[in-house]
Amino acid sequence: MKAAIYPGSFDPVTYGHLDIIKRASYIFDELTISVLNNVKKTPLFSVEERVKILEEATKDIPNVKIESFSGLLVDYARQKDAHVIVRGLRAITDFEYELQNAQTNRLLSKEELDTMFFTTSLEYAYLSSTTVKEIASFGGDISSCVPDFVGRMIYEKYGIRR
Repeated sequence: MKAAIYPGSFDPVTYGHLDIIKRASYIFDELTISVLNNVKKTPLFSVEERVKILEEATKDIPNVKIESFSGLLVDYARQKDAHVIVRGLRAITDFEYELQNAQTNRLLSKEELDTMFFTTSLEYAYLSSTTVKEIASFGGDISSCVPDFVGRMIYEKYGIRR
């Protein structure tokens, strides 16, 4: 079975993330979306909330499962017996950052872990979770960025009625 992991913060999940998830789900038999519990960040949503949001957003994709993890990605991948990491690229700056991470993960895994890059569909090339949160925090329209139920949850976090 070909299994892959798509790790990230997903705070919040965007249409860009969902595009990568759908496309990767066609290639792999099993795709695990792994929500990172990063203690160095203060997320808008808890890990548990992000897992539930992703479960709802991907409920129609049968070979996708959602989990959370903390620690080194290579250790988590080894526990899952996965040998491929999925990452999305929007721009050259993403590539430089992701290439360094991919090379580090390959080294730490003793060359057992590879990274597959998906270039973002053009319609989502501008999109980031940070941008979505900033727009929403000022009451801006994020309907083209996230599913409706996610948008409602984000506005609620900021105490904004729409």
